[in-house]
Amino acid sequence: MTTEQKVTRKLRAILSADVKGYSLLMTNDEAFTIQTLKEYRKIMSEIIKQRSGRVVDAPGDNLLAEFSSAVNAVQCSVEIQSALKTRNDELPDDKRLEFRIGVNIGDVVQDGDSLYGEGVNIAARIEGLADPGGVCISRGTYDHIRNKLDFGYEYLGDHSVKNIKHPVRVYKILMAQEDAGKLIGEEPKPLLKSLAWTTIIVASIMLIAYLFFQKPVDPEFETASIAKMAFSLPEKPSIAVLPFDNMSGDKEQEYFSDGITEDIITSLSKSDQLFVVARNSTFTYKGKPVKVKQVAEELGVRYVLEGSVRKTEDRVRITAQLIDAVAGNHLWAERYDRELKDIFALQDEITLKIVTELQVKLTGRERARMLPKRYKNLDVKLKAMEIMPIWRKGTAASRIQFGQVAQELIDMAPESEIGYTSLGWYYWSLALSGKSPKESIEKGFKLAQKALSLDESSPSAYGLLSNLYGLTRQYDKAIAAGERGVAFNPNGAHNHCALGIVLSFAGKFDKAIVHFKQAIRLNPFPEYYYFTHLGRCYMHKGQYEEALTATKKAIHVLPDSLYNNMLLAAIYALLDRQEEASAAVKKVLEINPNFSIAIVLKAWAYKNKADLKLFADAMHKAGLPD
Repeated sequence: MTTEQKVTRKLRAILSADVKGYSLLMTNDEAFTIQTLKEYRKIMSEIIKQRSGRVVDAPGDNLLAEFSSAVNAVQCSVEIQSALKTRNDELPDDKRLEFRIGVNIGDVVQDGDSLYGEGVNIAARIEGLADPGGVCISRGTYDHIRNKLDFGYEYLGDHSVKNIKHPVRVYKILMAQEDAGKLIGEEPKPLLKSLAWTTIIVASIMLIAYLFFQKPVDPEFETASIAKMAFSLPEKPSIAVLPFDNMSGDKEQEYFSDGITEDIITSLSKSDQLFVVARNSTFTYKGKPVKVKQVAEELGVRYVLEGSVRKTEDRVRITAQLIDAVAGNHLWAERYDRELKDIFALQDEITLKIVTELQVKLTGRERARMLPKRYKNLDVKLKAMEIMPIWRKGTAASRIQFGQVAQELIDMAPESEIGYTSLGWYYWSLALSGKSPKESIEKGFKLAQKALSLDESSPSAYGLLSNLYGLTRQYDKAIAAGERGVAFNPNGAHNHCALGIVLSFAGKFDKAIVHFKQAIRLNPFPEYYYFTHLGRCYMHKGQYEEALTATKKAIHVLPDSLYNNMLLAAIYALLDRQEEASAAVKKVLEINPNFSIAIVLKAWAYKNKADLKLFADAMHKAGLPD
């Protein structure tokens, strides 16, 4: 073993914490949630330090800490929950950040300042079983502290937790003073030798019969409540596909597990017999030990698919399980171990299995539309999986890299539409940023048309075409292309949003609102511009309160957006709330001191002059400079 390959192993007590319903809190009030999270992290870090612990990592709403003593870790957990409860009691229910904490003692691997291994993973899984404001611990932790700390404990049984081979025995800490010394729900004792064999046989027969006639309820989660769902359940089968875990032990392979997930979502989305939540919303749960119940209730779906991917040099192992969150049943679970070259057929197999379990019957044409066209070889498939993570970085450097990879795809697979569509989006982004707009738009049109000549059902190519027509103010053609994109991808949130945008600039505000609402339903945690354009539509319809509500949501998602604050100023002016309009104007000028209404009028592609004038007059009334 080389020096670089050596790892440091040690026994540590691990504290893992996260916030209940964090994604929903961010959607409702991002600025407040971020500020409160910063304050709570400071409190937690100080208590951890006082108890001789070390904060290892704190991504998003998660916090991971290590201790050399299980006693210190558990004492620290209880003190954190006590301190945060005091702070939460001062806040309204919908503003409270309630952490769940899990503690495990186990073997971990140290790499620099980071920790890895089953000891960390078990702590994270136990955390997901804790109540908001509560603490759960593993059996090993319990054995270390039960005679040393004056708490009560409730035995919660053995839990089969995700990606851990053996069930984990879990205890809940009872923190109330009157519970000190209690042990509720003692562990089941071993069967007595004197137990009659006939009793064992009868019990075994009953168990076999039960397992044969009824699908088991997953012990890892409570069933989701339809009444508590953030959205009404659709009439058709509704599903959220969670990001598949990357089990390869190499972060560089993250694109592959994400790509598998996205391909399954894309395939399912093409069926108008299903309701499929967008990738952007399901990926907000990436890397978090969330419960299926939480996912179903926050996204308003009945079914949840989760799984994992392990890719080696020439093989791939995929596990997947489909869960009915309302009934608590595993509808289907499978593990696939195949050669990497068989990945195309394997993805199709998983997609069709899901469709079958959801009792959706496909015609031959629908089946062909759902299953992606084959790439010429595996290298093209792997390259295609790399490109979308580059696009999502959203930087000037990543845009250049995106264009380069798109050209590589064209060179590798000139018979496939994906390279042409991707390069077309690259030129669209150049045009939007003002870089050789006329030339960039012309190139974008040629690439979109080439892509559609290779695949006439590509939703992405139609979306590109619609956006390009919108830039050139060819409204009827933009709407027609947008409608084709939605027809080929009825669950495509971005397709609905893109169509809504071109409809709104064409003055068709009622139709636009329908598509924006559907886009937000499909993508409950959307990008800011979903709400921005919805608010703009309500403004033009004279529904100023609705416009204000939507625009505030856009600002919660992206507080420093020039367009969000510009629109907010205009709406406040139309509501005759001049003081608030002036505050929004001040924010606009902080973001861009050179802002002028004239620049906006030139850039925003309204078809009707009356619509443009209404917006311009409202901005002028708010106090924005000409």
